[in-house]
Amino acid sequence: MGDLQQRVHPVLQMEANNKKISPAGGKTEHLPTQRPFPPPATVENKKASPAREKTQQLLPVQRPLPPPPLMVRNKKRNLCCRIFCWGLSLLIIALIALAVAITVIYFVFHPKIPQYEVNSLRVSNLGINLDLSLSALFKVEITARNPNEKIGIYYEKGGRLQVWYTKTKLCEGPIPKFYQGHRNVTRLNVDLAGRAQFGNTVLSALQQQQQTGRVPLDLKVDAPVSVKLGKLKLRKVRILGNCKIVVDSLSTNNRINIKASDCKFRLKL
Repeated sequence: MGDLQQRVHPVLQMEANNKKISPAGGKTEHLPTQRPFPPPATVENKKASPAREKTQQLLPVQRPLPPPPLMVRNKKRNLCCRIFCWGLSLLIIALIALAVAITVIYFVFHPKIPQYEVNSLRVSNLGINLDLSLSALFKVEITARNPNEKIGIYYEKGGRLQVWYTKTKLCEGPIPKFYQGHRNVTRLNVDLAGRAQFGNTVLSALQQQQQTGRVPLDLKVDAPVSVKLGKLKLRKVRILGNCKIVVDSLSTNNRINIKASDCKFRLKL
């Protein structure tokens, strides 16, 4: 009986608490019943089962995904751009240094191209061989002038002098190896020899030109030289020249007069 009262009385008390007496008319108002809140759930640390631990151990280790192809492509492009920029910068620096060096050399040494002049031409032999080729033996005297005050010139081995008539090479010979000092004038005697095909045709044309008293010839020069600046010897360059001369004849063992001469030379690096 006591237990029953304990069970009923709380309910009646809760209903009484929910009733509110109005002060004006003495009426009671029923308030909504407030239900008790459930107790907070307690977190229990449950140990994982051995089967679960084994499953977790068997799972593969997740590795970081590789970067997308676009990122790799951008990195390669950036690397190529950097290499190109470095190479272009080095090239510009080298060109600027070369320009500065050339400017200094020009204003300090005042370099000038050597001057050449054909003094004389002598024909030792000009005739037809048994194979109908034209045989020619010439001797040419050339004057070489070095107008530079601070630059010496080394004429290296391998220089050649050639004599041409129109498009036919008559003969050629080597230019001697020597050193030409500052403001020096040197005379060179060069022996030339050669054979030309279609000898009868070439000799007939030369004989016709001799009748006019004007035989045009081309003397071509190809001379490898090294320039000496003070005590510094620079790399080889080539002097290329062409002397257009006009002689009165090509008679053997006779004096030949040079009526006109025009020589032009240039340097080839």
